[in-house]
Amino acid sequence: MPKRFFGRLLAIGAMLVSAPALAQSGGFEAQFDNALGTQVRAPQTLEALYETPLAREIAMLADGSNGRIGVYAVDLATGHEVGVLADQRFPMASTSKVAIAAAYLAGVDEGRWSLTSEFRLPRPGGAYLPAYKHLSLMISKSCNDCTDALLAAVGGPRAVNKWMRNAGIEGFELSRDIRTLIREDGRIDPAWSVDAKDSATPRAMGQLLAGIYQGKWLSDHSRRFLLDAMEETTTGKRRMRSALPVSANLAHKTGTLSRTASDIGIFHTPDGRAIAAAIYVTGQSPSMAIENGSRSRKLEARANRDARISSITQALYHGFGRNVNDGRNWASAEYGGR
Repeated sequence: MPKRFFGRLLAIGAMLVSAPALAQSGGFEAQFDNALGTQVRAPQTLEALYETPLAREIAMLADGSNGRIGVYAVDLATGHEVGVLADQRFPMASTSKVAIAAAYLAGVDEGRWSLTSEFRLPRPGGAYLPAYKHLSLMISKSCNDCTDALLAAVGGPRAVNKWMRNAGIEGFELSRDIRTLIREDGRIDPAWSVDAKDSATPRAMGQLLAGIYQGKWLSDHSRRFLLDAMEETTTGKRRMRSALPVSANLAHKTGTLSRTASDIGIFHTPDGRAIAAAIYVTGQSPSMAIENGSRSRKLEARANRDARISSITQALYHGFGRNVNDGRNWASAEYGGR
Protein backbone atom coordinates (compact mmCIF):
# COMPACT_ATOMS: atom_id res chain seq x y z
CA MET A 1 0.00 0.00 0.00
CA PRO A 2 1.47 3.42 -0.95
CA LYS A 3 2.75 5.39 2.04
CA ARG A 4 0.81 8.50 1.01
CA PHE A 5 -2.52 6.65 0.90
CA PHE A 6 -1.75 4.91 4.22
CA GLY A 7 -1.01 8.27 5.77
CA ARG A 8 -4.38 9.60 4.62
CA LEU A 9 -6.16 6.62 6.18
CA LEU A 10 -4.47 7.39 9.50
CA ALA A 11 -5.60 10.99 9.20
CA ILE A 12 -9.20 9.88 8.58
CA GLY A 13 -9.01 7.61 11.62
CA ALA A 14 -7.86 10.48 13.78
CA MET A 15 -10.70 12.61 12.43
CA LEU A 16 -13.28 9.97 13.31
CA VAL A 17 -11.96 9.68 16.85
CA SER A 18 -12.27 13.42 17.37
CA ALA A 19 -15.43 13.82 15.25
CA PRO A 20 -17.70 15.21 18.03
CA ALA A 21 -15.30 18.00 18.85
CA LEU A 22 -14.73 18.79 15.20
CA ALA A 23 -18.44 18.81 14.50
CA GLN A 24 -19.04 21.31 17.29
CA SER A 25 -16.30 23.54 15.97
CA GLY A 26 -17.50 23.23 12.36
CA GLY A 27 -14.12 21.89 11.24
CA PHE A 28 -14.98 18.28 10.36
CA GLU A 29 -15.66 18.97 6.68
CA ALA A 30 -12.53 21.08 6.37
CA GLN A 31 -10.39 18.37 8.01
CA PHE A 32 -11.88 15.74 5.62
CA ASP A 33 -11.20 17.92 2.59
CA ASN A 34 -7.64 18.56 3.68
CA ALA A 35 -7.03 14.83 4.10
CA LEU A 36 -8.47 13.65 0.77
CA GLY A 37 -8.12 16.77 -1.31
CA THR A 38 -11.87 17.07 -1.91
CA GLN A 39 -13.75 20.31 -2.12
CA VAL A 40 -17.32 21.49 -2.35
CA ARG A 41 -18.34 22.01 -5.98
CA ALA A 42 -21.43 23.64 -7.41
CA PRO A 43 -23.75 21.28 -9.35
CA GLN A 44 -22.82 21.12 -13.02
CA THR A 45 -25.33 22.49 -15.52
CA LEU A 46 -26.91 20.15 -18.05
CA GLU A 47 -27.30 22.92 -20.60
CA ALA A 48 -25.42 22.54 -23.89
CA LEU A 49 -22.31 24.66 -24.26
CA TYR A 50 -21.63 26.50 -27.53
CA GLU A 51 -18.37 28.00 -28.71
CA THR A 52 -20.05 30.93 -30.46
CA PRO A 53 -23.44 32.65 -30.65
CA LEU A 54 -23.71 31.35 -34.23
CA ALA A 55 -23.29 27.75 -33.05
CA ARG A 56 -26.08 28.28 -30.50
CA GLU A 57 -28.40 29.82 -33.10
CA ILE A 58 -27.82 27.04 -35.63
CA ALA A 59 -28.39 24.39 -32.96
CA MET A 60 -31.74 25.97 -32.09
CA LEU A 61 -32.81 26.23 -35.74
CA ALA A 62 -31.76 22.64 -36.37
CA ASP A 63 -33.87 21.28 -33.52
CA GLY A 64 -34.61 17.63 -34.29
CA SER A 65 -37.93 17.21 -32.48
CA ASN A 66 -39.73 16.84 -35.83
CA GLY A 67 -37.01 14.97 -37.69
CA ARG A 68 -33.23 14.86 -38.01
CA ILE A 69 -31.50 17.98 -39.33
CA GLY A 70 -27.83 18.02 -40.30
CA VAL A 71 -25.74 21.14 -40.87
CA TYR A 72 -22.12 21.81 -41.68
CA ALA A 73 -20.63 25.12 -42.76
CA VAL A 74 -17.09 26.44 -42.95
CA ASP A 75 -15.61 29.86 -43.66
CA LEU A 76 -12.96 29.18 -46.31
CA ALA A 77 -10.99 32.28 -45.29
CA THR A 78 -10.77 31.75 -41.53
CA GLY A 79 -11.42 28.03 -41.13
CA HIS A 80 -14.20 28.77 -38.63
CA GLU A 81 -16.84 26.04 -38.83
CA VAL A 82 -20.20 25.20 -37.31
CA GLY A 83 -22.19 21.99 -37.38
CA VAL A 84 -25.17 20.05 -36.06
CA LEU A 85 -25.13 16.26 -36.61
CA ALA A 86 -22.33 17.09 -39.03
CA ASP A 87 -20.97 13.53 -38.91
CA GLN A 88 -24.27 11.67 -39.13
CA ARG A 89 -25.43 10.17 -42.44
CA PHE A 90 -28.31 11.73 -44.38
CA PRO A 91 -29.90 10.84 -47.73
CA MET A 92 -27.95 12.69 -50.42
CA ALA A 93 -30.75 12.63 -52.99
CA SER A 94 -29.62 14.83 -55.90
CA THR A 95 -26.82 16.54 -53.98
CA SER A 96 -24.76 13.48 -54.97
CA LYS A 97 -24.73 14.89 -58.51
CA VAL A 98 -22.00 17.33 -57.49
CA ALA A 99 -19.70 14.41 -56.67
CA ILE A 100 -20.60 12.61 -59.91
CA ALA A 101 -19.93 15.75 -61.92
CA ALA A 102 -16.59 16.28 -60.14
CA ALA A 103 -15.55 12.69 -60.87
CA TYR A 104 -16.36 13.14 -64.55
CA LEU A 105 -14.53 16.47 -64.78
CA ALA A 106 -11.49 14.94 -63.11
CA GLY A 107 -11.51 12.39 -65.93
CA VAL A 108 -11.62 15.22 -68.44
CA ASP A 109 -8.56 16.77 -66.80
CA GLU A 110 -6.80 13.40 -67.04
CA GLY A 111 -7.64 13.01 -70.73
CA ARG A 112 -9.89 9.94 -70.34
CA TRP A 113 -12.82 11.70 -72.02
CA SER A 114 -13.82 15.25 -72.90
CA LEU A 115 -16.63 17.75 -72.54
CA THR A 116 -17.67 17.01 -76.12
CA SER A 117 -17.77 13.21 -75.66
CA GLU A 118 -21.31 12.04 -76.39
CA PHE A 119 -23.40 9.76 -74.20
CA ARG A 120 -26.89 8.43 -74.75
CA LEU A 121 -29.73 9.27 -72.39
CA PRO A 122 -30.66 5.97 -70.65
CA ARG A 123 -34.26 5.74 -71.79
CA PRO A 124 -36.10 4.33 -74.80
CA GLY A 125 -35.20 6.41 -77.83
CA GLY A 126 -32.81 8.49 -75.72
CA ALA A 127 -30.74 10.97 -77.68
CA TYR A 128 -26.97 11.31 -77.60
CA LEU A 129 -25.84 14.50 -75.91
CA PRO A 130 -22.35 15.95 -75.41
CA ALA A 131 -20.99 15.68 -71.88
CA TYR A 132 -21.07 19.42 -71.29
CA LYS A 133 -24.83 19.34 -71.92
CA HIS A 134 -25.32 16.42 -69.54
CA LEU A 135 -23.29 18.23 -66.88
CA SER A 136 -25.17 21.47 -67.24
CA LEU A 137 -28.60 19.82 -67.11
CA MET A 138 -27.81 17.42 -64.26
CA ILE A 139 -26.72 20.31 -62.03
CA SER A 140 -28.86 23.30 -63.04
CA LYS A 141 -32.06 21.34 -63.82
CA SER A 142 -31.28 18.20 -61.78
CA CYS A 143 -31.80 15.98 -64.84
CA ASN A 144 -31.78 12.38 -63.62
CA ASP A 145 -31.20 10.74 -67.01
CA CYS A 146 -28.24 13.03 -67.69
CA THR A 147 -26.83 12.05 -64.30
CA ASP A 148 -27.18 8.33 -64.98
CA ALA A 149 -25.56 8.74 -68.40
CA LEU A 150 -22.43 10.27 -66.87
CA LEU A 151 -22.51 7.95 -63.86
CA ALA A 152 -22.26 5.00 -66.24
CA ALA A 153 -19.51 6.76 -68.20
CA VAL A 154 -17.25 7.14 -65.14
CA GLY A 155 -17.76 3.52 -64.07
CA GLY A 156 -20.78 3.63 -61.79
CA PRO A 157 -21.14 4.34 -58.05
CA ARG A 158 -17.93 2.50 -57.14
CA ALA A 159 -15.87 4.82 -59.33
CA VAL A 160 -17.38 7.90 -57.68
CA ASN A 161 -16.80 6.43 -54.20
CA LYS A 162 -13.18 5.75 -55.14
CA TRP A 163 -12.72 9.30 -56.39
CA MET A 164 -14.12 10.68 -53.14
CA ARG A 165 -11.85 8.46 -51.04
CA ASN A 166 -8.84 9.50 -53.11
CA ALA A 167 -9.86 13.11 -52.45
CA GLY A 168 -9.60 12.35 -48.73
CA ILE A 169 -13.34 12.62 -48.06
CA GLU A 170 -14.97 10.12 -45.71
CA GLY A 171 -18.63 9.73 -44.82
CA PHE A 172 -19.86 9.33 -48.41
CA GLU A 173 -21.41 6.29 -50.09
CA LEU A 174 -23.07 6.21 -53.51
CA SER A 175 -24.89 2.88 -53.98
CA ARG A 176 -27.37 3.16 -56.87
CA ASP A 177 -28.04 5.09 -60.02
CA ILE A 178 -30.70 7.78 -59.81
CA ARG A 179 -33.36 5.70 -61.57
CA THR A 180 -33.02 2.91 -58.98
CA LEU A 181 -32.80 5.38 -56.11
CA ILE A 182 -36.13 6.95 -57.07
CA ARG A 183 -37.79 3.58 -57.60
CA GLU A 184 -36.81 2.44 -54.10
CA ASP A 185 -37.49 5.76 -52.36
CA GLY A 186 -39.82 5.77 -49.36
CA ARG A 187 -38.93 2.39 -47.88
CA ILE A 188 -37.20 3.96 -44.88
CA ASP A 189 -38.24 7.07 -42.96
CA PRO A 190 -35.08 9.24 -42.91
CA ALA A 191 -36.49 11.37 -40.10
CA TRP A 192 -35.81 8.65 -37.54
CA SER A 193 -33.67 6.05 -39.32
CA VAL A 194 -30.23 6.21 -40.92
CA ASP A 195 -29.79 4.35 -44.21
CA ALA A 196 -26.15 4.10 -45.27
CA LYS A 197 -27.07 3.60 -48.92
CA ASP A 198 -26.69 6.75 -51.01
CA SER A 199 -25.90 8.78 -47.93
CA ALA A 200 -23.32 11.29 -46.81
CA THR A 201 -22.52 13.38 -43.78
CA PRO A 202 -22.99 17.15 -44.01
CA ARG A 203 -19.28 17.48 -43.25
CA ALA A 204 -18.34 15.28 -46.22
CA MET A 205 -20.41 17.35 -48.62
CA GLY A 206 -19.09 20.58 -47.16
CA GLN A 207 -15.55 19.33 -47.66
CA LEU A 208 -16.40 18.41 -51.25
CA LEU A 209 -17.67 21.92 -51.92
CA ALA A 210 -14.67 23.51 -50.24
CA GLY A 211 -12.21 21.43 -52.25
CA ILE A 212 -13.95 22.19 -55.53
CA TYR A 213 -13.98 25.90 -54.78
CA GLN A 214 -10.33 25.90 -53.73
CA GLY A 215 -9.24 23.99 -56.84
CA LYS A 216 -7.84 21.01 -54.92
CA TRP A 217 -8.78 18.35 -57.46
CA LEU A 218 -9.94 20.00 -60.68
CA SER A 219 -8.28 22.22 -63.23
CA ASP A 220 -9.34 25.84 -63.20
CA HIS A 221 -11.44 25.31 -66.32
CA SER A 222 -13.25 22.25 -64.90
CA ARG A 223 -13.71 23.93 -61.55
CA ARG A 224 -15.17 27.02 -63.20
CA PHE A 225 -17.47 24.93 -65.38
CA LEU A 226 -18.96 23.14 -62.37
CA LEU A 227 -19.39 26.27 -60.27
CA ASP A 228 -21.03 28.07 -63.20
CA ALA A 229 -23.53 25.22 -63.54
CA MET A 230 -24.26 25.39 -59.81
CA GLU A 231 -24.87 29.13 -60.07
CA GLU A 232 -27.53 28.39 -62.71
CA THR A 233 -29.48 25.99 -60.46
CA THR A 234 -33.22 26.58 -60.85
CA THR A 235 -34.52 24.05 -58.30
CA GLY A 236 -35.22 24.73 -54.63
CA LYS A 237 -36.03 28.41 -54.95
CA ARG A 238 -37.40 28.47 -51.40
CA ARG A 239 -34.29 27.00 -49.86
CA MET A 240 -30.83 28.61 -49.83
CA ARG A 241 -31.72 30.91 -52.70
CA SER A 242 -34.60 32.52 -50.80
CA ALA A 243 -32.37 33.44 -47.84
CA LEU A 244 -29.53 35.15 -49.67
CA PRO A 245 -29.10 38.41 -51.58
CA VAL A 246 -28.00 38.25 -55.19
CA SER A 247 -24.63 39.66 -54.11
CA ALA A 248 -23.92 36.42 -52.21
CA ASN A 249 -23.26 34.71 -55.58
CA LEU A 250 -24.78 31.40 -54.52
CA ALA A 251 -23.59 28.27 -56.34
CA HIS A 252 -25.57 25.28 -55.10
CA LYS A 253 -27.29 21.95 -55.69
CA THR A 254 -30.54 20.79 -54.14
CA GLY A 255 -31.84 17.33 -53.33
CA THR A 256 -35.34 15.99 -52.70
CA LEU A 257 -36.67 12.56 -51.76
CA SER A 258 -39.44 11.21 -49.56
CA ARG A 259 -39.44 13.10 -46.24
CA THR A 260 -36.13 14.81 -46.98
CA ALA A 261 -34.88 18.04 -48.52
CA SER A 262 -31.34 19.27 -48.88
CA ASP A 263 -29.24 22.07 -50.28
CA ILE A 264 -25.47 22.31 -50.50
CA GLY A 265 -23.69 25.35 -51.80
CA ILE A 266 -21.12 28.11 -51.62
CA PHE A 267 -22.09 31.70 -50.92
CA HIS A 268 -20.18 34.85 -50.05
CA THR A 269 -20.39 37.19 -47.08
CA PRO A 270 -20.62 40.97 -47.66
CA ASP A 271 -16.84 41.27 -47.27
CA GLY A 272 -16.22 38.59 -49.91
CA ARG A 273 -15.43 35.51 -47.81
CA ALA A 274 -16.64 32.20 -49.26
CA ILE A 275 -18.78 29.93 -47.07
CA ALA A 276 -19.29 26.26 -47.96
CA ALA A 277 -22.51 24.91 -46.43
CA ALA A 278 -24.45 21.65 -46.49
CA ILE A 279 -27.94 21.41 -44.98
CA TYR A 280 -30.06 18.25 -44.77
CA VAL A 281 -33.59 18.37 -43.35
CA THR A 282 -35.86 15.37 -42.77
CA GLY A 283 -39.38 14.96 -41.44
CA GLN A 284 -41.11 18.16 -40.30
CA SER A 285 -44.46 16.38 -40.20
CA PRO A 286 -45.95 14.00 -37.59
CA SER A 287 -45.17 10.83 -39.53
CA MET A 288 -44.54 9.33 -42.94
CA ALA A 289 -48.02 7.78 -42.94
CA ILE A 290 -49.73 11.12 -42.27
CA GLU A 291 -47.59 12.88 -44.86
CA ASN A 292 -48.24 10.25 -47.53
CA GLY A 293 -51.94 10.01 -46.72
CA SER A 294 -52.80 13.61 -47.58
CA ARG A 295 -51.63 15.77 -50.43
CA SER A 296 -52.13 18.92 -48.36
CA ARG A 297 -50.08 17.50 -45.50
CA LYS A 298 -47.35 16.43 -47.92
CA LEU A 299 -47.17 19.91 -49.41
CA GLU A 300 -47.14 21.42 -45.93
CA ALA A 301 -44.24 19.18 -44.88
CA ARG A 302 -42.29 20.06 -48.02
CA ALA A 303 -42.80 23.74 -47.29
CA ASN A 304 -41.65 23.20 -43.69
CA ARG A 305 -38.46 21.49 -44.84
CA ASP A 306 -37.73 24.26 -47.32
CA ALA A 307 -38.35 26.87 -44.63
CA ARG A 308 -35.89 25.16 -42.28
CA ILE A 309 -33.18 25.23 -44.93
CA SER A 310 -33.92 28.88 -45.65
CA SER A 311 -33.82 29.97 -42.00
CA ILE A 312 -30.58 28.08 -41.33
CA THR A 313 -28.99 29.57 -44.45
CA GLN A 314 -30.00 33.06 -43.39
CA ALA A 315 -28.50 32.52 -39.94
CA LEU A 316 -25.27 31.25 -41.50
CA TYR A 317 -25.06 34.24 -43.82
CA HIS A 318 -25.55 36.78 -41.06
CA GLY A 319 -23.51 34.83 -38.51
CA PHE A 320 -20.47 34.38 -40.72
CA GLY A 321 -20.99 37.91 -42.01
CA ARG A 322 -20.13 39.31 -38.61
CA ASN A 323 -16.49 40.13 -38.05
CA VAL A 324 -15.22 36.70 -37.00
CA ASN A 325 -11.60 36.91 -35.94
CA ASP A 326 -10.02 34.28 -33.74
CA GLY A 327 -6.48 35.14 -34.75
CA ARG A 328 -6.36 32.72 -37.68
CA ASN A 329 -6.14 33.64 -41.33
CA TRP A 330 -5.94 30.51 -43.40
CA ALA A 331 -6.42 32.14 -46.80
CA SER A 332 -5.93 35.82 -47.37
CA ALA A 333 -7.08 35.88 -51.00
CA GLU A 334 -10.21 34.90 -52.87
CA TYR A 335 -10.03 31.67 -54.83
CA GLY A 336 -10.18 31.74 -58.60
CA GLY A 337 -10.61 35.50 -58.75
CA ARG A 338 -14.12 35.31 -57.31
